[in-house]
Amino acid sequence: MSSHATAPPPAAPVHPIRLPYKVDNRAAYLSFGLAYVLGHGAAAASQGDAPLLGLPGWLPMTLLGFGLATGIVQATVAASRAQRGATAPDLLSGRLLGAAWIVAFTALFLAITGLTSVLDQPELQSILWPAGSGLIVGLLYLAEGAVRRDVLHYVLGVWLALTSTAALSLDAPDLYGVLALAGGGAYVLATALEHRRLRQPAGPSRN
Repeated sequence: MSSHATAPPPAAPVHPIRLPYKVDNRAAYLSFGLAYVLGHGAAAASQGDAPLLGLPGWLPMTLLGFGLATGIVQATVAASRAQRGATAPDLLSGRLLGAAWIVAFTALFLAITGLTSVLDQPELQSILWPAGSGLIVGLLYLAEGAVRRDVLHYVLGVWLALTSTAALSLDAPDLYGVLALAGGGAYVLATALEHRRLRQPAGPSRN
C-alpha cells in the first residue's frame, strides 16, 4: 500500500476585528459641565423666596446656552479628529450622529415654543429648556455610546436623561440645584474616567 501525503487545506484569511474609533470627549465634557454648574447654579442661586444672588433673569439661560453650544462644537471637533482614516461606514455613522444633534435641538425648540404658546405660559420655558436640554443630550449620548461601544458615554447619557426628567417634579430653585449638582458632578466624574478610558489599549488593529 502506498501512502499519499495530503496537503493541509489552505487556512482562511484572518481579518482583525475592526473596533470603533475612540473619541476624546474630555473638552466636550468640561464645556457641558461648566454649562451645568454656571448656568443652572446661577439660576438656583438667584431664584426662590430668599435668593443668594441678585442676578438678571437672562444671565443663567445665557450661560447655559453658551456652554451647551461650546460643548456641541467641542464634541463635533473631537469626533472629526477621531474619524481621520476611518472607513466609509464609520464616516457615515459620524455624520448621521452629528446631524442628530441639530435635528434634536431643533425639535426641542419647536416643542417648547409650541407648548408654551398653546398654554399661553411663556414662563415655562425657563423650566422646560434646562430639563429638555438634559434629556436631549442624554438620549444622544445613548445613541453615540451604542454606536461607538463607549460604555462611559452610554452610562452618562442614562444618568443625564433620568435626572433631567426627574428634576421636573421639583420647583425652582430646587430643580436648578439638582441639575447643577447631578449634571455638573456627573460631567466632572466622566472627564476623569474618560482620561483613564483613553489610556487603555485599543485592541486589535482596524482594517
